Amino acid sequence: MEKQVAEILLQVGAVELSPNDPFTWASGIQSPIYCDNRLTMADPVGRKVIAKGLANIIREQFPEANVVAGTATAGIPHAAWIADELELPMVYIRSTPKGHGQGRQIEGKMQEGDRAIIVEDLISTGGSSLNAAEAVKREGYDVAGVVSIFTYGLNKADDMFKEAGLEYASLTNFAALVEVAEQNGAIAKEDIGGLLSWHAQLKEGTL
Repeated sequence: MEKQVAEILLQVGAVELSPNDPFTWASGIQSPIYCDNRLTMADPVGRKVIAKGLANIIREQFPEANVVAGTATAGIPHAAWIADELELPMVYIRSTPKGHGQGRQIEGKMQEGDRAIIVEDLISTGGSSLNAAEAVKREGYDVAGVVSIFTYGLNKADDMFKEAGLEYASLTNFAALVEVAEQNGAIAKEDIGGLLSWHAQLKEGTL
């Protein structure tokens, strides 16, 4: 599944690898990878694979979840497809409370005793996922965990989730992505070492 989803991301252009002309993240980090999983919405076959894969993770690892909660904005469509697959209610979580009306951060209906599984498109440090989890808890509901399409596998994310007492699981990761990219010729063999070295530094927080 890791390689299958990595291949989907590469095929639809959701992930670009550019070791010789790096992208600049909002944090200022120079990165040879750019990930925009919103592009998977345009692939009817791929998005079904992703939805079914995440639904299976939820069945196996978070069976107590009874509400699917997508994070705005990229997690929302995937949450909808997963909720349909699992036949569960769905809500979505704004990044900040709405500035008018009832000032809600969670849109949709939750009930006392509900346990939400939060759906993200990707996890880097885990900060946005944990902010979403806090929003759910502030409303008086429980969080079963977090699932995502892709993770960078950073130590900081592991530490932050552990500190928050939450678990997360992802369909694919950086190592699988690089392996598939090498196999299908999306990246030259001589660039693999540099990619892995960059990721090792990112993982350890030394960039």
